[in-house]
Amino acid sequence: MRALVLTGPGKAGVQEVEPPVAAPGQVVVEVERAGVCGTDVELFTGEMSYLHTGRSWYPLRPGHEWCGAVTELGAGVDPSWLGRRVTGDTMLGCGHCDRCRAGRHHVCGELAEIGISRGFAGALAERLAVPVTALHALPDTVDPALGALVEPGGNALRAVRAAALRPGERLLILGTGTIGLLAALFARAEGFEVHLLGRDHDGLRLARTLGFAGAWTRPDLPALPWSAVIDASNAPELPALAVDLVEPAGRVAYIGVAVSPSILDTRDMLLKDVTAVGILGGSAGLAGAIAAYAGASVDARPLVAATVGLAESAGVLAGHRPSGAGPGPKIHIDPRR
Repeated sequence: MRALVLTGPGKAGVQEVEPPVAAPGQVVVEVERAGVCGTDVELFTGEMSYLHTGRSWYPLRPGHEWCGAVTELGAGVDPSWLGRRVTGDTMLGCGHCDRCRAGRHHVCGELAEIGISRGFAGALAERLAVPVTALHALPDTVDPALGALVEPGGNALRAVRAAALRPGERLLILGTGTIGLLAALFARAEGFEVHLLGRDHDGLRLARTLGFAGAWTRPDLPALPWSAVIDASNAPELPALAVDLVEPAGRVAYIGVAVSPSILDTRDMLLKDVTAVGILGGSAGLAGAIAAYAGASVDARPLVAATVGLAESAGVLAGHRPSGAGPGPKIHIDPRR
């Protein structure tokens, strides 16, 4: 089958590889759609920290935002999965340690991540092997574009839940990339007053198109009381700004990851009695994201700028924006093309 393979920093191409076989407890999925994420780009460029700690290595087959149909079952798998449209959890714990047994498999000490770490092949390929325990069934109302947005949607929904707001309370989201906009959509569906902070007015145009009138740059951000702040940016200075802006006794959820270390004075947090929460992975938010998409309380499809074939995926990782792409931040790959 065809799969995108990263062979070194800045080196990638579609190769013919052996197709996956469903081991006991696994299924094989024919991939309908896969999203390209900032993590995939960092794996391509060589900037991803896992490449320097030995958690990831080349050659590497990326892709962890996906949906598809189950075509093969391994031993011990319920036959009812065959033919079903599914997506899956990226985070694969060992299943036996205290963290996994407590429902925190996303921080398992032996964690493998589909398309990211410990050599687990990803979804920028025609087929993908996945443990059945990671699967989530997709209703018919969740099309391929939404199906491949479940994983980032789960991350964004976890950040919104971490804000712990009541309907009508005011939320500020720092960053207007995929996660920031998804968080805004989920927060609005929960009844919160949502505002976004972006780098420039051009970057805020899509947010306004999506109906968010409160889309600001730093100079024109109004001095409103922000009950909670979500930092969905990759700017090292914004974690401190989040604490500065949030109301005393408010909450800050950190889901963006900066390439360089952030400087955050914990005295500012302490003296404002701020609660700060870090978000890693979408595991606990996947079911909620599927339900929101299926029930149409959240339509994330405008975030997808273009869908291209597998042959174009290396160019997308290198920063090429497909011809005719819309304003959204997300590029999808259809490996069947």
